[in-house]
Amino acid sequence: MRVGVLILPDLRWPEAKSRWAAAQERGFATAWTYDHLSWRSLRDGPWLGMVPLLAAVAASTTTLRLGTLVTTPNFRHPALLAKDIMTLDEISGGRIDVGIGAGGTGYDATVLGGPPLKPPERAARFEEFVEVLDLLLREPMTSYAGSYYTAVDSRTLPGCTQSPRTPFAIAATGRRALAVAARYGEMWVTTGPARAEPGRKAWLAGLDLQVRKFEAAYAEARRTTPIRRAAVVGLDLGWAQDSVAAWDDLCGRLQSLGFTDVIVHWPRPHDPSLPGPPVEVFDEISRRNG
Repeated sequence: MRVGVLILPDLRWPEAKSRWAAAQERGFATAWTYDHLSWRSLRDGPWLGMVPLLAAVAASTTTLRLGTLVTTPNFRHPALLAKDIMTLDEISGGRIDVGIGAGGTGYDATVLGGPPLKPPERAARFEEFVEVLDLLLREPMTSYAGSYYTAVDSRTLPGCTQSPRTPFAIAATGRRALAVAARYGEMWVTTGPARAEPGRKAWLAGLDLQVRKFEAAYAEARRTTPIRRAAVVGLDLGWAQDSVAAWDDLCGRLQSLGFTDVIVHWPRPHDPSLPGPPVEVFDEISRRNG
């Protein structure tokens, strides 16, 4: 199973550059960052933009696969995002994965001044967002007119380095989003059940249910190519990462459910509210990558 790392964009560039270089040196298969304008308790501190950050990381690393986890329609337009993703793919030499989600109800949902969307509207916008982004990244010229997005003779040249486009890693838990992941995704991403009771048993039971729903969506989509499955271990999911034994147990359960990837956050021991794994556990996870 591949192990990836998620690095928050909350560091100034000199420190961030060293951290991303360390992720490559530690042998992580993938490295990701959030695409928010502001986030939770870190809203009033340093928080770098995803596109220029990944461009700088792409130019300063050589083998590490890089990605967004996740970009959303909350403040992105598909035409501009497609141009940015194409450019990141060129700078990185074809090392970009595009993590995409529907977008929640936090700060990013209202920063542009639009009205809050109800869940069915967010689902519909997400479906359209992924559909048009797929077209824009595959085709040199695209026109599209939908309920949420319009593109008129939008050019994406010279096109993605990866063919036919950069891979999509689609975060999904609900029925409509899972259908999008099954149709367009090269990887399905989940953070597990958001509403499960605290603890291992409830979380794993909720994840098992998500897997069965994803498999049903995959069968309905009649895909013939396999889709990777990635589980993101949240910063606050202490029981899953507070020891090496707990981590090994989690990974064993994930493999039994067909997961191909697990993604751990870089430790944040200075923040007791969002700590991630203990440093010694993270170091052991890293050591095994080699």
